[in-house]
Amino acid sequence: MADTVKIATRESYGNALVEVGKLNDKIYVLDADLAGATKTGTFKKAFPERHIDCGIAEANMVGIAAGLSTTGIIPFCSSFAMFAAGRAFEQVRNSVGYPHLNVKIGATHAGVTVGEDGATHQCNEDIALMRTIPGMVVIVPSDDIEAKAAVKAAAEYVGPVYMRFGRSAVPVINDNADYKFEIGKGICLKEGKDVTIIATGVCVCEALAAAEALAKDGIDAEVINIHTIKPLDKDLVLASAKKTGKVVTVEEHSVIGGLGSAVADVLAETGVATIKKIGVQDVFGESGTAGQLLHKFKLDAEGITEGVKEFLK
Repeated sequence: MADTVKIATRESYGNALVEVGKLNDKIYVLDADLAGATKTGTFKKAFPERHIDCGIAEANMVGIAAGLSTTGIIPFCSSFAMFAAGRAFEQVRNSVGYPHLNVKIGATHAGVTVGEDGATHQCNEDIALMRTIPGMVVIVPSDDIEAKAAVKAAAEYVGPVYMRFGRSAVPVINDNADYKFEIGKGICLKEGKDVTIIATGVCVCEALAAAEALAKDGIDAEVINIHTIKPLDKDLVLASAKKTGKVVTVEEHSVIGGLGSAVADVLAETGVATIKKIGVQDVFGESGTAGQLLHKFKLDAEGITEGVKEFLK
């Protein structure tokens, strides 16, 4: 693992914006005075005439993006998840979601891996908020490759898209020749028969590591990467659930309203499997390093392994 390449998905976001910007001069990037942190400064450097800094006024930024989209421009609003989804929720709902405008939201610094910034900046509610907006696509990429693919797909998709990126560097796990990203389609990374682990974002690599640990104890876990929370790949979820009969979801987000809730909705309608949700358990985050917090909230490989074993008992 020492030689594993690690890249923060916010870095991937900034680099991908430049790539799509070269292909389409309708791509614009809007920032709320955080271009350095969101890594959209790379786009600003490449295309200064297509970058707009709206200042510390996220709600206004979303309104500007909504207006620009009606002229044929494809705006990417960029800020921390706490501000993009939290502070500007009303504008995202009413100015983007309701008229179903072609606005993309790039939310960085999501979840507890924001680390030392603490509870006020650790947005563990954004997936839940964005899922409730009719017609909103919600994407949570697991690594650099998937994040870049998500940005490209979002640019090509006509309609509102919310993308969630992380602050800390994560291992590159999708570096295989047959990797394909498609909005609304999950990916089975490892087949198994005893339990299904469905993960998203930074927790996907941890789920794979947990599967390795479980295998040593004779537990054959299937691992599924759900990069698109909405629309959810119900067919893949149900196929795996029918095979194993037990499902564990893992997310760097509240267990209320996120990936776990989306999967639970599907399973409740069919009754094909029981479910356990691993995530932030109805509490706020706290200050600490990304690694410390993933461990505390049992979102690392050790915590996932422990949670799966308890569930199977």
